[in-house]
Amino acid sequence: MHPKEIRIVFMGTPDFAVESLKALVENGYQVVGVITAPDKPAGRGRQLSESAVKKYASENNLNILQPEKLKNPEFIAELKKLNADMQIVVAFRMLPEIVWSMPPMGTFNLHGSLLPQYRGAAPLNWAVINGEKETGVTTFLLSHEIDTGKIMFQEKIGIAENDTVGDLHDRLMVIGAQLVLKTVDALADGNVEAVDQEHLIGNQDVIKHAPKIFKDDCRIDWTKDSESVRNLIRGLSPYPTAWTELVRPGKDETITAKIFAAAPDGSSLPAEPGTLQTDGKKYLKIACADAWLSVTDIQLSGKKRMKIDELLRGFQEMGEWKINM
Repeated sequence: MHPKEIRIVFMGTPDFAVESLKALVENGYQVVGVITAPDKPAGRGRQLSESAVKKYASENNLNILQPEKLKNPEFIAELKKLNADMQIVVAFRMLPEIVWSMPPMGTFNLHGSLLPQYRGAAPLNWAVINGEKETGVTTFLLSHEIDTGKIMFQEKIGIAENDTVGDLHDRLMVIGAQLVLKTVDALADGNVEAVDQEHLIGNQDVIKHAPKIFKDDCRIDWTKDSESVRNLIRGLSPYPTAWTELVRPGKDETITAKIFAAAPDGSSLPAEPGTLQTDGKKYLKIACADAWLSVTDIQLSGKKRMKIDELLRGFQEMGEWKINM
């Protein structure tokens, strides 16, 4: 079958998925349906917010389905009517077997890691948090256990010293979109030798996982070494963002500080972890177990995100605050 004749159902929700859907549409592939998350209330007005994928699909007059439950008989019936040859999943929820096993050419997923490493919901975040030097994207066929199906293609990229998870996200969504097209073409040609992940696991000493990240995972532990703290900050920037809590001794005041970027500071460390030091004008340093980190990009409760010198100009009393350990 010619790749452009394949009837494709696309499943995804956030910006990361839009790039792949866009690549399919703009290159003339036949997307007969788009499955995305239901609209949800957001913001102070609690107005319904559409997913990034829905917005793009609406702008391009694509057929959209937004099921609350993927096992709902009405949704299953609608999905069958689309008569898809293939389903593609990018940044969507876990599918029941009745859904992923439906198309004759199978369902494949684009995952933001080099599987079998970093299976799970937050692969890009954990790769940076763990100090990895490379990551990538993988296309694989869905099976019963999450992120365990047979691998078709992978593309690697390096992780630079100052890369944030936001940087990786933006690069990999473009690379991933091209990998999606490559995978569709190869499946259409019958030119794919899918590799069982169990064969790859045998060649790797430790399999690292990428579970969903919660608020407590984002709290900075200043008793750790500076490289680990900085990796945490990079791995959570710009979202969901590493944070620490500041208190004002002698006063019943507490504020949360989100830290988006921090740089190593070469000065000596005669201080306890969590010690805060500032000149009130240009720098804010916080002690880790082995060295200082200089905070360069920050957001305090109730304020906008700022560079540190901008914040200090309007927050003269910063030197009076301490890290709440």
